[in-house]
Amino acid sequence: MKIHEYQAKEMLRKFDVAVPAGRAVFSVEEAVEAARRIGGDTWVVKAQIHAGGRGKGGGVKIARTLDEVRTFAASMLGMTLVTHQTGPEGKQVKRLLIEEGIRIQRELYAGMTLDRSTSQTVVMASTEGGVEIETVAAEHPERILKEFVHRTAGFQAHQARRLAFGLGLSGEPFRHAVRFLRGLARVYDYMDCSLAEINPLVVTEDGRVLALDAKINFDDNALDRHPELAELRDRDEEDPLEIQASESNLNYIKLDGNVGCMVNGAGLAMATMDIVKLAGGKPANFLDVGGGASAETVASGFRIILADPNVRAVLINIFGGIVRCDRVATGVVEAARAVEVGVPVVIRLAGTNADIAADILRSSGLNFLVADSLKEAAERVTLAIQE
Repeated sequence: MKIHEYQAKEMLRKFDVAVPAGRAVFSVEEAVEAARRIGGDTWVVKAQIHAGGRGKGGGVKIARTLDEVRTFAASMLGMTLVTHQTGPEGKQVKRLLIEEGIRIQRELYAGMTLDRSTSQTVVMASTEGGVEIETVAAEHPERILKEFVHRTAGFQAHQARRLAFGLGLSGEPFRHAVRFLRGLARVYDYMDCSLAEINPLVVTEDGRVLALDAKINFDDNALDRHPELAELRDRDEEDPLEIQASESNLNYIKLDGNVGCMVNGAGLAMATMDIVKLAGGKPANFLDVGGGASAETVASGFRIILADPNVRAVLINIFGGIVRCDRVATGVVEAARAVEVGVPVVIRLAGTNADIAADILRSSGLNFLVADSLKEAAERVTLAIQE
């Protein structure tokens, strides 16, 4: 689950992590009033969407008068902001963050996430603030400092000091950075985050260390432990198909390909996407209908896949272990009859009651392409999108 920058900063503030003074607003008048209450002679007007690169797209402006705050707010609210993360369709801006202007001396980077290669949380810091960390990792990996968090001892003070020293800090900025990193670690751990990224982390001219930007994502599997996070969810920023899938208890992630994939089990789903790619196709989604999928669940998954206009063919790959193949076949037939299917559907079913499932598909009167192996299924679906 993702939240907006202003929400992330409010959370950081509750854990005594330093952030600029700022207020979220939803209208031009609120923007001007927020700037007036913040005070000072410079403000930053920031569009709030779930995507990076907002500055390059015109979603971050520096205002030096209240009239400029009004002008920038009026131009941003309602605009469609296009960045490298939104895609060409962009995102409509419905809220803004008004912040105090900061006199920046240095831009740094700090972040926390799970390092899956070591199964440990890693705290990262870099002198390359304001630059995408993926670019730094690819071009200058030596500039990324890492400290791994012990599973029981947690993130220690000496680790925070080592990172701050590695960033070249000393004096007050050093002490502020140590406090900042330890506070960030508390947020990440206590709130069950999957990502906590501060880019840039800035050192101000008066020696403060602040989160100029903040991105926090939460582990969906831990949301039951944090019911208060439900009110932070902005469904306008989520893909409608992903919302529909979550309501049907399906694990669905939309991608930018043209082959719709419906599989049971995350591992088999990843393998299916890989082999589709190897066969020359491009997966349009990740969809795991679960190990105990019912006919209704499969039908819901089928409808969601077909609702994506980019899908030119569908590959259904089910291994019947817990779930029975005949249930899957029944769900596919029901969905195909209820939804207008204008694309080829390739089906590979193996395991429990696979023979019964084959009879259901054959007697349905629908034009399914049945494959005996995953390799054959991938080749047939790739050929289908080329016809």
